[in-house]
Amino acid sequence: MGFLLLRSYLLVLLFSTITFSLMPIVIRAQQTGITRHYKFDIQMANVTRLCRTKSIVTVNGQFPGPKIVAREGDRVVVRVANHVPYNITLHWHGVRQIRSGWADGPAYITQCPIQTGQSFVYDFTIVGQRGTLFWHAHISWLRATLYGPIIILPKLGVPYPFAKPYKEVPIILGEWWEADTEAVISQALQTGGGPNVSDAYTINGLPGPLYNCSAKDTFKLKVKPGRTYLLRMINAALNDELFFAVANHTLTVVDVDALYVKPFDTPTLVIAPGQTTNVLLRTKPTFPNATFFMAARPYVTGRGTFDNTTVAGVLEYTNPRSAFPAKGFNKKLPLYKPILPGLNDTSFVANFTSKLRSLATAQFPANVPQTIDRRFFFTVGLGVSPCPENQTCQGPNGTKFAATMNNVSFALPTTALLQSHFFGQSKDVYTPNFPIIPLMPFNYTGTPPNNTFVSNGTKVLVLPFNTSVELVMQDTSILGAESHPLHLHGFNFFVVGQGFGNYNPATDPSKFNLVDPVERNTVRVPAGGWVAIRFRADNPGVWFMHCHLEVHTSWGLKMAWLVLDGPLPNQKLPPPPSDLPKC
Repeated sequence: MGFLLLRSYLLVLLFSTITFSLMPIVIRAQQTGITRHYKFDIQMANVTRLCRTKSIVTVNGQFPGPKIVAREGDRVVVRVANHVPYNITLHWHGVRQIRSGWADGPAYITQCPIQTGQSFVYDFTIVGQRGTLFWHAHISWLRATLYGPIIILPKLGVPYPFAKPYKEVPIILGEWWEADTEAVISQALQTGGGPNVSDAYTINGLPGPLYNCSAKDTFKLKVKPGRTYLLRMINAALNDELFFAVANHTLTVVDVDALYVKPFDTPTLVIAPGQTTNVLLRTKPTFPNATFFMAARPYVTGRGTFDNTTVAGVLEYTNPRSAFPAKGFNKKLPLYKPILPGLNDTSFVANFTSKLRSLATAQFPANVPQTIDRRFFFTVGLGVSPCPENQTCQGPNGTKFAATMNNVSFALPTTALLQSHFFGQSKDVYTPNFPIIPLMPFNYTGTPPNNTFVSNGTKVLVLPFNTSVELVMQDTSILGAESHPLHLHGFNFFVVGQGFGNYNPATDPSKFNLVDPVERNTVRVPAGGWVAIRFRADNPGVWFMHCHLEVHTSWGLKMAWLVLDGPLPNQKLPPPPSDLPKC
């Protein structure tokens, strides 16, 4: 692909004079809807799965947790009280948090954790979004059980850009761990090896009949013939991208990450952790005299161990000819199972991803930045750290696994970055020198360099308000190429290009889609490939960006953007709320 060309391009990026757009954007986050109040009590609850009862962290004793329902323009106020022996934060995944960065939730980025016996009120407004998002814990691995759906309805009187469904159903894909996930990641970080994997996948918290003694713990979706159902799909799993299908039924994708897309039909979805997808399921016109599995299993690109199991739920039709429709389900009916892609079917994933396009209509425009102020190139992948003296480590060649962006493995501070920035107390907390390109270029998808050790630090990348950004993220072959679902807090972005191999700055930009690229908050960096995104830094604050495979985040595959205030009053970050937790 021209390695020397890429290296020259990176050097030009590093040393070129950067100019910035001078036209400010006025952020309008005025409240146009109502205020919706929720009370979340974080408490332990006993839950039985796979014939074993364990105590898990929940909201209000529910697993999965309660759903939040709001309309576009509504203000959402959630009082969170912590009654468990763990520090807690909650993240409202995908919510733009325009000028409400204090409510974003990642621990030690926008807030210090809510300690045992304390509470905090998250207060934010839904602006310019409609569809499905979700909330989850954003500290250590507690989101294994702390998660639930966020359902954003259109403003009153504004219809969907597709036929109104008969019924809407959240479908949350998750993982079940028999072990304590806090112990799993603690042991992995101590030994430097890969963590143990989950014991089952779940649909709405239920593992289903393909697991031992779990037939009674099966999600069942009861439908009527000749109707259209909107499935609000969420991947809340810690560490696995998943395929999902319903036997003998076609799914129509209409929305991803709370943004409408041009509809397209598919027999199977692929959905990464942190991603959401709304699909239409049209049931058969007459009672089919059969039942159907809906199933999910992993899409795997890495070389490590993984949970090689399948979760199943059941799609059951009501029989209109039954004298008792509510009891009209016949267990003796034939049961059809979906055919899912192979575990490593990257071609299916690439083909599916290529079909995602924004609506790009007058009502729902795709406001892709056409001119760019800052261009960045980040490598994304694994590496190693030295084993401490007098310790045996289980990573490659006796080292410890690490993960990086531009060879920086991010170290979480002990004081929240946003608080440090706002009060001008960044000294000894973070440095504003995150590298904008790899400091040591190499053949990213070819033979790995001999030195695979990483650097460590708490570095942020500073952006003036309203900067238009283009970011290319390149997977690397160090310790094996692997897919990385990258989530950006505080912004949606447009996926303008992607491909396999090394990014070529001379030829690849000419293929960018600047007309109707899909708009997302979480994008997959392809295994052995690259992805290019564009966004406008029009939201002041400190915004986390990280891999949504929790093991990679724990190993350091994360960084933060610091977006400065704009000149106008409504372009500045307000002071923190009075109940902001202290470190």
